[in-house]
Amino acid sequence: MHTPPFRLAQPSHLKLSGDELAGTGLRVADPCCTPAKVSFSNTKRRARLAELDGQLHCSIIGTCLSTHELRKLVPKFTGLDRRDASDLEIHHSAVELAIDGGAGAKALHKLLDEHYAAAIRRFDKAADDVELLKLWDEALKSGEIPPAYWALMTHPCATLHVRQKAFGELHMLSHLVGAANRADIRRLVALEAENAELKEKVERQQSRLQEISTQRDAAIAALNEQIAQLTAVATRQTTADPSDLEAEISRLRDKLADSDQRVALHTSRREAAEQRTLQEQGAALALRKSRDQALAQLLLVQNECDALERATVDAGDNSNGAQTRQASLDSVRGKRIVYVGGRPGSNAALKRLVEAAGGDFVVHDGGVEDRKGLLAAALPGADIVVFPVDCVDHDSMNTLKRVCERHQIDYHPLRTASVASFVELVDRLRPEHLAQLGNSPPSAFCLRHG
Repeated sequence: MHTPPFRLAQPSHLKLSGDELAGTGLRVADPCCTPAKVSFSNTKRRARLAELDGQLHCSIIGTCLSTHELRKLVPKFTGLDRRDASDLEIHHSAVELAIDGGAGAKALHKLLDEHYAAAIRRFDKAADDVELLKLWDEALKSGEIPPAYWALMTHPCATLHVRQKAFGELHMLSHLVGAANRADIRRLVALEAENAELKEKVERQQSRLQEISTQRDAAIAALNEQIAQLTAVATRQTTADPSDLEAEISRLRDKLADSDQRVALHTSRREAAEQRTLQEQGAALALRKSRDQALAQLLLVQNECDALERATVDAGDNSNGAQTRQASLDSVRGKRIVYVGGRPGSNAALKRLVEAAGGDFVVHDGGVEDRKGLLAAALPGADIVVFPVDCVDHDSMNTLKRVCERHQIDYHPLRTASVASFVELVDRLRPEHLAQLGNSPPSAFCLRHG
């Protein structure tokens, strides 16, 4: 504050006119910041705006009236354009109107009184400058500065000291507000950036929500259509003729009965097929077993035929005077063979073959003509005991088995009582086979008890 808010006394020799000041190079003081031409009287009434010091007008108008309010009022008393004039031009013109004290000053004073009537009534209760400053301090603490400033400046008890104090505090407060505004501007820039980011995020979310809403509406429409279709089907089923339903039920029952009959028929056929399959499997197994037996018997008969053929060839060679011995009957040379059972014709032929080969052939018919008691006596001296299983009784067979095992004599059953079966056995009992027969296991018969 370069100039105090009160009128300075000037000596008469320093009072110069405007032209004289221009000649000296000094600038004429701006009415906004120069003392007022009039001073208010000391009567106990509220001071008018034009009566206040000119330096107070700037702070009063700038603090207590907004630019919007000034733009509506100032152009009525000046030649300024409401839209094109700057805020500084509006403010400067308002200060000039207040200093001039004309109709413009009265309009400004009336506007201020209307705005701050409540504060004026509250400050009117102050009886002296002490109470006035107390109310001012309370206004500073509460932040209600514009109404308190106008009420204090026009109060009847407002002295020069009171106005200076209020003006100075308001002046310093403007500096603090400016510094705070700079920090607020920085925060405002950061908040604007954050606000832009949040707006972009909100727009993305709105777009996503719109997309989800569209999908939801489509799904709801599809479900509604499906519900309508199902409702139509249910309605058709509900409104169907009962006779048609009974006919349908009867048809389904007949179809079910027919299906049951078919199932029963196929079940019986399946069971019969399973039984036939089991029978066929049994028959196939029996045929396979019979075939195996036939093959084994065929092989045995083939061996018998081969052995008989060799023996016949050897016998023919001997009858022609050949000096070769019968190689097929070499295994019976020097052996005593007991033959139990058989038929008389084949037994005689066998006896001639064995004796021709150099062996001893003893025949026992198994009790047909020979006594069975002679069987046990004939067996102990034998080297080999032979009996055909198709021409011997079981008693004789059991007796010879028991006696042979007791005396450790080899016994061999024959398939038949034919010459071929005997010749095949003799062929198998050649020396290499007899070596194996000599290692037979010990008899299981007891020598005392049989």
